Amino acid sequence: MKHFSDLISAIEITNKTNAKIDALVDYLNIAPNKDKLWLITLFTGKRPPRPVKTTLMRQWCMEITGYPEWLFLESYSSVGDLGETIALMLPDPTHHIEKSLSDWMTELLALKPKSDADKKEYVRHAWSGLEMQERLIFNKLIGGSFRIGVSKKTLVNALSKYSGIDANQLMHSIIGNWDINSISFEDLLHGEHINYDNSKPYPFCLAYALEKELPELGTPDAWQVEYKWDGIRGQIVKRNGEIFIWSRGEELVTSQFPELVASMESLKEDFVIDGEILALKDNAVLLFNDLQKRLNRKNVSKKMLEEIPVGFYGYDVLEWNGEDVRSEPLSYRRQLLEELLTSELKHDNVVISEIIEFQEWNELDAIRNSAREFNSEGLMLKQKNSPYHTGRKKGDWWKWKVDPLTIDAVMIYAQKGSGRRSSKYTDYTFAVKKDDGLVTVAKAYSGLTDIEITEISRFVNKNAIEKFGPVRTVKPELVFEIAFEGIALSNRHKSGVALRFPRIVRWRRDKTVAEIDTIEQVKLLITNPN
Repeated sequence: MKHFSDLISAIEITNKTNAKIDALVDYLNIAPNKDKLWLITLFTGKRPPRPVKTTLMRQWCMEITGYPEWLFLESYSSVGDLGETIALMLPDPTHHIEKSLSDWMTELLALKPKSDADKKEYVRHAWSGLEMQERLIFNKLIGGSFRIGVSKKTLVNALSKYSGIDANQLMHSIIGNWDINSISFEDLLHGEHINYDNSKPYPFCLAYALEKELPELGTPDAWQVEYKWDGIRGQIVKRNGEIFIWSRGEELVTSQFPELVASMESLKEDFVIDGEILALKDNAVLLFNDLQKRLNRKNVSKKMLEEIPVGFYGYDVLEWNGEDVRSEPLSYRRQLLEELLTSELKHDNVVISEIIEFQEWNELDAIRNSAREFNSEGLMLKQKNSPYHTGRKKGDWWKWKVDPLTIDAVMIYAQKGSGRRSSKYTDYTFAVKKDDGLVTVAKAYSGLTDIEITEISRFVNKNAIEKFGPVRTVKPELVFEIAFEGIALSNRHKSGVALRFPRIVRWRRDKTVAEIDTIEQVKLLITNPN
């Protein structure tokens, strides 16, 4: 446990990805293989069900310390994390327990069916034999999560650096179906439970935001212009009769989109194509808000397939009948794409991305500005002679998005950040006017300077009205301009709308709460975004 505790500490004190990768590699170099398997399990969201209710842990902590409930709750609201609050409040250990991570997890799995009395005896004994940081980790193993800034991609890159195995292969290996009790660490890394050769994707080619005037790009006929869609970027891989779908986040999402698999089964060629997974209905692209309802589902019901059908807009061909064609010019790869998706395909939910015809650069601005009318984010500009790069290469592909939508809203809630920002209020909830009151419309935490964050934190400390755990209700006085990429009606939100990628543009010191937008004005942006 000490090694695992040291790893968590090393990760939490840095926001640099390379430092986190190095810490993970150091742990992999010294940990037993079973502990390495549990590391992967915990950091990929495969953790087992919680064996002890958190309400019981809170109750046992107050019994041990003798602290009243109000003091516990006040401490919890300040710390913001139950496991950490308990670890800090408990007295110093009376002895020392040394067990491996896998030993702790095995015991916690066996604890779940036992009585509350047995659970209490086990947990209290563990608390009395662990230092504060180890105690915090123990509490996290019971009821928390390891949201400490380690993404699956960071973990995979660390495993790749440690083992020398390709990162894409490792991603496929660790997100596949495997049982920690029946697979070894080495077999997991080498994908003994999968056929990686049939499914491996390619690194995505990415675009920079347009930073030039259009005439600086050269002659218009050297460029291919398409609409930029707001869905899930993906690669569909078909090899040797098997079909796999990968997201840009390097996750295997085949099971989430059975209708795409069915559509691709009719094609006789083997291929890897790049494109966008979108919610499509009646030949129209739905909002990303609709697509979200289809994501991360283990089982897709017949009703869901009918209500939110999914389609695929093909952008590019990366592999053709076993041959890597990424080095060929885009114009050639486009011919292959058209051959595949226009002559062979018999399903209308997989289509080829439309090429926008234009003669002069000045024609594109009006086309871009109207893109939001059919749920496009703007335009993509690609050189016809460009290869399919790995990652970003400035100059060949540009994204030219529509200008964001904006509203003026007032801050009504604030919450402290984490890590180096844990002492300041950095996460905010904003509201607009509704009738004679206010209704929350967005949460945002980016867009302000450190000086502004410090000033806002002082305001929150002086003007907090109520406390809800780590959240503070504040006087509705500070007005901000909020930008977002899209807006949709939503039954899940009290305001009736959901904003896509909200962020703070600026602090409107020149405005009062009387001048913020109304919910009616916000909803008008759905039908009239311009």
